[in-house]
Amino acid sequence: MKKIFVFFLLPLFLVTSCRKKDAVDTSDPDTGIEEAESGLLTWAPYFPNGEDAVTITFDASKGNGELKGTSAKVYLYAGVITDKSTGPGDWKYVKSPSFNSADPASEMTPVGDNLYKIGISPRSFFNVPAGEKILKLVMLFKNADGSKVARNKDNSDIYLPVTESNKLAVRFLTPEFEPLYTAAPAVQVRLAGSELIVTAAASQSADLTLSLNGNSFARVSNAAKIAGKITVSGSGTQEVKVTASGGGTTAEASFSFTVNSTVREAELPAGAKDGVTFINNGRSAIVSLYAPGKQYVYLLGDFNDWKAEAAYFMNRTPDGNRWWVQADNLDADKEYAYQFWVDGSLKIADPYSEKVLDPQNDSFIPAGTYPSLKAYPSGKTNGIVSIMQGNQPAYSWKTSQFTRPEKKDLVIYELHLRDFLAARNYTTLKDTLNYLSNLGVNAIELMPVTEFEGNSSWGYNPSFYFAPDKYYGTKNALKQLIDECHARGIAVIFDMVLNHSFGQSPMVQLYFDQPAGKPAASSPWFNATPTHPYNVGYDFNHESPATKYFVKKVLEFWMKEYKADGFRFDLSKGFTQKNSGTAESAVGAWSAYDAGRIAIWKEYNSFMHSLDPNFYVILEHFADDREEKELSDEGMMLWNNLNYNFNEATMGYVGNSDFSRAFYDRHNFTTPYNLVTYMESHDEERLMFKNLQYGNSSGTYNVKDLTTALKRQELASVFLFSIPGPKMLWQFGETGYDISIEQSGRTGEKPLHWEYRTNTARKALYNLFSKIIKFKRYNPVFSTTDFQYQLSGAVKYIVLKSASENVVVAGNFDVVQQQATIPFPASGTWRDNFSNQTISVSGGTYTATLAPGEYHLYSISPLREK
Repeated sequence: MKKIFVFFLLPLFLVTSCRKKDAVDTSDPDTGIEEAESGLLTWAPYFPNGEDAVTITFDASKGNGELKGTSAKVYLYAGVITDKSTGPGDWKYVKSPSFNSADPASEMTPVGDNLYKIGISPRSFFNVPAGEKILKLVMLFKNADGSKVARNKDNSDIYLPVTESNKLAVRFLTPEFEPLYTAAPAVQVRLAGSELIVTAAASQSADLTLSLNGNSFARVSNAAKIAGKITVSGSGTQEVKVTASGGGTTAEASFSFTVNSTVREAELPAGAKDGVTFINNGRSAIVSLYAPGKQYVYLLGDFNDWKAEAAYFMNRTPDGNRWWVQADNLDADKEYAYQFWVDGSLKIADPYSEKVLDPQNDSFIPAGTYPSLKAYPSGKTNGIVSIMQGNQPAYSWKTSQFTRPEKKDLVIYELHLRDFLAARNYTTLKDTLNYLSNLGVNAIELMPVTEFEGNSSWGYNPSFYFAPDKYYGTKNALKQLIDECHARGIAVIFDMVLNHSFGQSPMVQLYFDQPAGKPAASSPWFNATPTHPYNVGYDFNHESPATKYFVKKVLEFWMKEYKADGFRFDLSKGFTQKNSGTAESAVGAWSAYDAGRIAIWKEYNSFMHSLDPNFYVILEHFADDREEKELSDEGMMLWNNLNYNFNEATMGYVGNSDFSRAFYDRHNFTTPYNLVTYMESHDEERLMFKNLQYGNSSGTYNVKDLTTALKRQELASVFLFSIPGPKMLWQFGETGYDISIEQSGRTGEKPLHWEYRTNTARKALYNLFSKIIKFKRYNPVFSTTDFQYQLSGAVKYIVLKSASENVVVAGNFDVVQQQATIPFPASGTWRDNFSNQTISVSGGTYTATLAPGEYHLYSISPLREK
């Protein structure tokens, strides 16, 4: 007899009832069963075959609720999982051409009460080739531009299984199920003595049996539906199975639920830390979770076949805040996947895990980037899972002593691995460091690398703060990159995102108000409603002791485990509980002096400097000058965005080109070394793009001409790097990258143009950057506090004075020639460090006619480049 074993790969959906619209004779094999009338996803017929039409109904009030109550059009964004897919995330034949645009063919029809319908014939709708077997439809629902996306309540994708034509298949109708890749009951824990009603359907009439732990509790012959009722008893894992037999074929489906024992109170063992603490040489692990107010927690994983067993029912500490259990008999050399199962309704990964597996995205990570990546435990669980291993592959640091560049000499290169290298990984970046060393930068600032949602991202949608995102490589590859940077005298600064987190975060999921679509008021970490404009994701409450504890653990981990040299804190101005509102009009109030925010930052800064007194703490703050001065006085460094002013200057519109706030005295700072000034960062339109699109002109001089535009970048760069204080440049600014930030969407992937290095004018810009950066680093005059400047108008100049050398920088930012009178600190012969031509100065000033875009950097003696 041929048997077909199907475990939750059958069409399952969320139901609260299974009432049919009309009476149906369930003994008739040719009679269809109507779709259920409630659930996140419902469809008719019950057993779609991938060839014929299926009607899909989406309830926007269910799942994550992202589209609940929307007045906008709703679109299906979908593909198929076929026999050629590599895993749950390997969507094939995606219908819509772009996630961020509307596809008319995928528009849902609203039918009222948050319900939307669409009818499709899967093979023709998705254009699946004949012969390729469709296993599932995979989908989510979105508004036109994809800014609102509805998924399952755990934010996973939605799956609708497909049944092969004319094959016997069975499925459960009740209890309620969720349309996950491996569908699971919505309620998986039952109380002893409670009743459980089970109904199931078959794709054709058959002999049907329902059983509990192998004991039958309902039977029916030659029927397409069966129902039964059981009384829950005992403890531990229980299995319900439906079996259909007919025509020499058997099909089965099953689900499990758990009956709890009594929670035991016990103190967390001495020495145990958050997450996993290995003992007994890695053969045992104490696993803990901070989850105050929860009723019970199980530890699930490879070590117990993902079953809720009594031995892994976690203890609760007497204060009610933590849960823990000891897992024994582990192989210290083996990786174990695990999750916490909280209150029988939520499976989450460990917030403190250093590696996670993602069923949706890991299949797209190249083996060359992350070799031998552990397979996801498909069919065992759903959602993100954590990894633990007693004896992890160790990394032996080669550079034991590294002296960081002084702030005054700091030149930071901000880069995004995805858009910097085709291979997009740490190993290739390590092998590309010659390019950055030759440029002269002495610090790299990596855009966020902690585990974020998806693969292709800027990284400002974080979810796991101790785990480097696998899309860029292994943790040891990251350490090797840092080690090589240190060997070259290059510091490594991490972009740290602690203003907010996203829905994939287990900390968000633990305390989430699903109907309201926001963190619950009981969350130890998050505000239910953001307190400021520009917030994305879910807003951390940095006055909460739980948040402060967590943040300090994150900072300490990266400082010690990865030998980080500094952090650039994204949206640092958001670390406040002063509620300014989220409207654009609230930006002024949000930016005003905030004593509470200052206190938070002083506490974090003191903590970091208690671990490492010379650690770089850089804030993306943009607040009131008084506040920034107070933070600077504590040794923190502040981002100083002069993109607009510098770009007006490079385009030749001198009326708004005053960039004098590049000097620290304009901020009333005590020291010049805490102001990180830049012309470009990841967040601004590229200067060269605007030069070429909007540049000014006069006669034959036209900034829109490529060579002229690049020379304007040279002019601006000489001024930027001559100003005392740390500086930052955005990747490829040194070759005049001219692709708009908005191409493929603001955070979308951008094309690589390494061939720019072969262009004569672009190569000249790179060489100019390299020369002026090295001048800045190796000549003390560029860190002087004795200066004068004129940085408004067409002709701009800077005068730097020191005991060993004086420097004068002059340039014409207009598109017509200008008469320039430049002050010099001394008479005599001065040398231009770019052209090597000399001028004779007497009487304290020098007058000359400067052509448009002309610039000079004068000194008495030639400046050093090393």
